[in-house]
Amino acid sequence: MQFKDVIGQEEIKQRLIQAVAEDRVPHAQLLVGPPGNGKLALALAFAQYINCPDKKNNDSCGVCSSCRKYSKLIHPDLHFTFPVIKTASIDKPTSSDYMTKWRPYFLENPYPQYEKWMQLIADENKQGAIYVDEARDLIHKLNQKSYEAEFKVSIIWLPELMNITCANKILKILEEPPTKTVFILISEAEEKLLSTIRSRCQLIRVPKISEEDLQAALTNIAESTNSNPATIARLARGNYFLALEIMQNDELRAYNFRQFTTIMRNGYARKLQEILSWSEEVATIGRVRQMGFLKYCGEFLRENFLFNLKEPDLIYVNDQENEFSQKFSPFINEKNVLHLFREFEKGYTDISMNGNAKLIFTDLGLKVSKLIRL
Repeated sequence: MQFKDVIGQEEIKQRLIQAVAEDRVPHAQLLVGPPGNGKLALALAFAQYINCPDKKNNDSCGVCSSCRKYSKLIHPDLHFTFPVIKTASIDKPTSSDYMTKWRPYFLENPYPQYEKWMQLIADENKQGAIYVDEARDLIHKLNQKSYEAEFKVSIIWLPELMNITCANKILKILEEPPTKTVFILISEAEEKLLSTIRSRCQLIRVPKISEEDLQAALTNIAESTNSNPATIARLARGNYFLALEIMQNDELRAYNFRQFTTIMRNGYARKLQEILSWSEEVATIGRVRQMGFLKYCGEFLRENFLFNLKEPDLIYVNDQENEFSQKFSPFINEKNVLHLFREFEKGYTDISMNGNAKLIFTDLGLKVSKLIRL
């Protein structure tokens, strides 16, 4: 991965390049920002750059042995950490156990999404985490001498998913890192990290991709899908992964839309039996998809509230969602929008804490039937 392969983010790229030029590479950096904005791609491009023996002014060479190994994620001094799951055959999982799946997943699209990664490795009810054995494995690796590179690089994707024991062990090595070791943490929820971990890292806030940069990146892909790159770039709100989903008419987004319209219609009509049937169906799709659905609902409520306020420049929906919202949006108003938001947020929290899904969605459906008529 080279900087030229990262969409936009020129200011962040120059900041990272300047740090190397001035020999000010921090031992730990925390890149934070919204999903799909290229944080992980930036981290890998930076790691490749600092270890390239023939680096240019603005990028790694891309052809040396180190760059070639980085491009395939097989460099012996590059260490990835990411959420994994426990299985019957792997009761103490580490990222090393999942590298054969991670490499093709990341190389296909270096703008990964947690929900998609979980769909690839987990069954329907498993949620990913970074366990304490990961910390032990990483500490062992980083305490070894470098094989080839000047710097050993540890890239930790979604460190907010470390359990507390793992986080405390990672904290210790951040406080006393091995020589020539660079940590790059990639977070989408920095508030969930230990404050002591945040304080040990140089914070870099990575913004969403600009609409212009995203449109340029989508142009070639859009031609093959008969999509309008300008429209897709606007709808995606700086999220490259979301842009691809919209272009491909992603099945998961379509499913979330169908379930949202179902509960809203049944709730308004106060069809109790249909609400119970809906809750039973959604309870079977698995926790990761349930959390994704509830997140989608919160976002779509926002769009409909803005529809009601007649703020078209602030609305981001596809054609199918737009058609539905034309009639539905008047029901999302000042009286109920905050209450609805809170109910969907509560559902998300309860599902993430392994609550009983059927009870959670039944309760949510009943609350919707009350609030939608306010």
